[in-house]
Amino acid sequence: MTSPFDRRVARSRATVLAETYLLLAEGGISGVSIDEIARRTGVAKTTIYRHWPSRAALLLDACGQLGADAVVPDTGSLHGDLTVLADELAVALTSPGWPAVLPSIIDAAERDPELAALHATLHARLMRPLLVVALRAKERGELAGRTPEDVVAAIAGALFYRRWFSKEKLDQEFVATVVRVNAAPEQPARRHRPR
Repeated sequence: MTSPFDRRVARSRATVLAETYLLLAEGGISGVSIDEIARRTGVAKTTIYRHWPSRAALLLDACGQLGADAVVPDTGSLHGDLTVLADELAVALTSPGWPAVLPSIIDAAERDPELAALHATLHARLMRPLLVVALRAKERGELAGRTPEDVVAAIAGALFYRRWFSKEKLDQEFVATVVRVNAAPEQPARRHRPR
């Protein structure tokens, strides 16, 4: 049976994590401090540090909803698997939260080794489903001369580019095109015969 103390601890942790993520979404990583979290939640700083030894540990935990425990599809084909994952990524990239949180972590990681470790962990977590389906596709012989890492970069890169750089619409048609191009088996180069 769960004690009242355990329930109170779980509530405090959930409150701190929710507020941390909210602060991230509001102002990026620079807007998150243990002092501000304590002020906004009413949870003592000592309690926060008891559960998370550093701000980076708290940020990683709060960012857990970014790709946490993503289900890796197994449709039987690279095209089917990439369709599921690319659609999910496109939805995430156009939903509240991600567009503010992810760029701020990438930016901060350039200057702070602890946040660079956070970024590396988060990146690996986000890209893991794509890598798993690409590795399976390689085993089935669907990649030909490409590497699984090439497929991951092509899918994520295209969607990230459209979301943050070209600012064009990240719609179903674009996502379907990216998947179709990257799920197609590589064709051998044709030799031109002299006429």
